[in-house]
Amino acid sequence: MTFTDELRQKADPIWEASFNHPFVQGLGDSTLPLDRFRYYVLQDAYYLSHFARAQALAAAKADSLEVTNSMAKHVQGTYEAELDLHRTFMKQLNISEKDQQSFEPAPTAYAYTSHMYRASQFGQLGDVIAAILPCYWLYAEIGEQLKHKTPKEPVYQTWIKAYHSDWFMTLVKEQIDRLDQLAETASEAEKERWADLFLKSSQYEYLFWEMAYTLEKWPMEAYRKVSVTN
Repeated sequence: MTFTDELRQKADPIWEASFNHPFVQGLGDSTLPLDRFRYYVLQDAYYLSHFARAQALAAAKADSLEVTNSMAKHVQGTYEAELDLHRTFMKQLNISEKDQQSFEPAPTAYAYTSHMYRASQFGQLGDVIAAILPCYWLYAEIGEQLKHKTPKEPVYQTWIKAYHSDWFMTLVKEQIDRLDQLAETASEAEKERWADLFLKSSQYEYLFWEMAYTLEKWPMEAYRKVSVTN
């Protein structure tokens, strides 16, 4: 059993909860209210902008130019493919520039990106890969599970198609293989730390669906962007 096989096994109860979450199930059968998906798109675009930065930090921490180049391509892929997909969603969902300018990240989106930055700033390459891998891998498994679904809502069809594509699966496998390679020479303490990061990110993935499904807000309604005037 490889290191990532062990991680996947440990995370299985969390991932099963994601598979069965009404947000994910609703994508496949079109029972997900569109306002929940609209909310998700805005939050996920915010998340991906920081995910790309975490990928870039991983590139900077690599010991070889080959890995640096590979991670740089992942950054480019996040920008060109996933963020472009979100721009398409924003047009289809009538998300205006004003909506984007007034956007505030929800508590879960803010916490998840902060978790990634913690791994990226204070850890090594293995820490960063362990923290970002669930986002890749879980989405690929969800795409695989939903690939035969034919939701009536076109944006849900587009979302499902994106995450069971050969292009996306190639990226996922690259990151799985990279973490396994790093684990071959890692200490037990490093592998325990990576497992903790992987499981925390898996928890955050579940919480992200819940955040979107409940339209999560900050608990204090007074929390807003404010302008300071003299």
